[in-house]
Amino acid sequence: MSENLDLVRSIYADWERGDFSRTDWAHPEIECVFADGPSPGRWTGMAGMAEFAREWMSAWDDWSLEAEECRELDSERVLVSTIVSGHGKTSGLDLRQAHMRGTDLFHISDGKVTRFVVYIDRALADLSLED
Repeated sequence: MSENLDLVRSIYADWERGDFSRTDWAHPEIECVFADGPSPGRWTGMAGMAEFAREWMSAWDDWSLEAEECRELDSERVLVSTIVSGHGKTSGLDLRQAHMRGTDLFHISDGKVTRFVVYIDRALADLSLED
């Protein structure tokens, strides 16, 4: 198993426990992209990553995710298919009942994630990996 795959799996081990405090895996100028879904956007740096996470998670109660599959695409990218759950604070939408899935793409250089892209509810086959 590669170091990049190990790194991404360690990130999800924390996230699956609800621990989002660890950031040593992120490059200081990380680019976070919400490619689609209800509020697409792009954030840069550690403060941007925190804003990205706050904006998304503030809309949900009991939000969690589970890595379903981690796959190394090449020496710089790891693709993760996820299952997400939670309830919309305003809408009451139950993500698990809606069969909400996601795909996260990690770009990694020198042991740090330089770009993190979130795709919501899209099949792996539909992704343009050039994004």
